Amino acid sequence: MSWLGDDDDEPEFDESDIRVRPNPKANRPRTKRRPAHADAQVARVLGVDRGRYTVLVDEDGPDEHRVLASRARELRKQAIVNGDRARIVGDISGAEGTLARIVGIEPRTSLLRRSADDTDQVERIIVANADQMLIVVAAADPEPRPRLVDRYLIAALDAGIHPLLVVTKTDLADPADFLANFEGLDDLEVLTSREDRMPVDEIGARLSGHATVFVGHSGVGKSTLVNALVPSAERATGHVNEVTGRGRHTSSSAVSLRYEGEAGRGWVIDTPGVRSFGLGHVNPANILKAFTDLALVAEACPRGCTHRADAPDCAIAEAVADGRLGERGPARLDSLQRLLETFH
Repeated sequence: MSWLGDDDDEPEFDESDIRVRPNPKANRPRTKRRPAHADAQVARVLGVDRGRYTVLVDEDGPDEHRVLASRARELRKQAIVNGDRARIVGDISGAEGTLARIVGIEPRTSLLRRSADDTDQVERIIVANADQMLIVVAAADPEPRPRLVDRYLIAALDAGIHPLLVVTKTDLADPADFLANFEGLDDLEVLTSREDRMPVDEIGARLSGHATVFVGHSGVGKSTLVNALVPSAERATGHVNEVTGRGRHTSSSAVSLRYEGEAGRGWVIDTPGVRSFGLGHVNPANILKAFTDLALVAEACPRGCTHRADAPDCAIAEAVADGRLGERGPARLDSLQRLLETFH
């Protein structure tokens, strides 16, 4: 205490008498800088379950193992999905009771997305870094839905993912009329399956060296096919009502499964069965890119040409009418217009 007056005066105090309890947290300057995490390891996200991520460390290496991880606080607005290449820190031993932390996501090579409906611009990411899509459809029970397959194809083409089509239950119905809808697409490989014979070897040859996302309506045999390709998967299978065509969703979340084949390893990414596939996020211009010869002709179209059946002075329609695109020209134009009409 500092005495500044005479003996009879009231005591006065100066600022040196004030005692302040130190509070390092309050006095610490705020910053947006985050740790660099230079020691982070890259791991593949195999599955997501209630805020916990199963990741694969040292993929294809001598110490390959699975680790359970959580999301770092700074990634709370970052979508982390199946197939992501995540940077993780902390305890990555994979021992029971341990939990690593995801602190970053490596740049993605592809994103397969869908929206709730065609008017919804909010995208839902299904899987990251896939380079193939295997569309599973039944020839009957349930009846094939060409428009749903169209939507799968559009989503794949928009993401730059190579499409494959597997038709199951061909012992119940001839899929020829259904497959005629897709004759004009570039590089669409089609495989068929009977109840007593699945083309496991043929499909497996196309899975090696790739990350393939499996999609399909509930009840078409997708989970059965996955179990045949990856016996350890034990994916649940279900029955489809013959009247409504509806069945329970036998796969509740996307999961990455290791495929082991004679030609090498690959990844099977099984996804929940869906009855709708919104395309509100898709750029229709990306659809034309899948028809390389038509895209070249389209350069002569009027500006803003939609290339649909009612488009005036469409150069593609004129080339098909003149026979300049050969015998397959009409089928290819029909396939293109079917896909584009989805956005109408």
